[in-house]
Amino acid sequence: MIANASIGVETCDAFYSTCELLEALEAVLEVGGPKNKAKLATVLSNNCDDFQRCLYYCLAGRGIVQMLEDLEWLAGILKARGQIEGEEIRKHGRQPLPLVNPYVAAAPDALLVSASADFQEGPSWWFDPKLPGIITED
Repeated sequence: MIANASIGVETCDAFYSTCELLEALEAVLEVGGPKNKAKLATVLSNNCDDFQRCLYYCLAGRGIVQMLEDLEWLAGILKARGQIEGEEIRKHGRQPLPLVNPYVAAAPDALLVSASADFQEGPSWWFDPKLPGIITED
């Protein structure tokens, strides 16, 4: 699941986002304290995108040790992906193909899951044929 979540995410962004989440989780486990918990909360509530939340919720409930092992595995895969891209550029001058954005909305739907029935639907709930990557029949 977490490898599939990185499809369409730029290699360096995916790698550094995975490492940042991994480091935040390690700090909470190994040191604890409000400072490290605040860092994890900041990572998981980032308005920029929801890739890190996606990774976190894919692994949530499996136990912290398994979460850390899986994120280390993913970081290794993403690092290798970046090295291959770098070799292609260095040796052959070929740039990676442009990625198709896997998201259908420009912003995440919400910061946190809400148990309230009065939640606000996010932008991906509503179809917008003008978004890039959306194919419509004419």
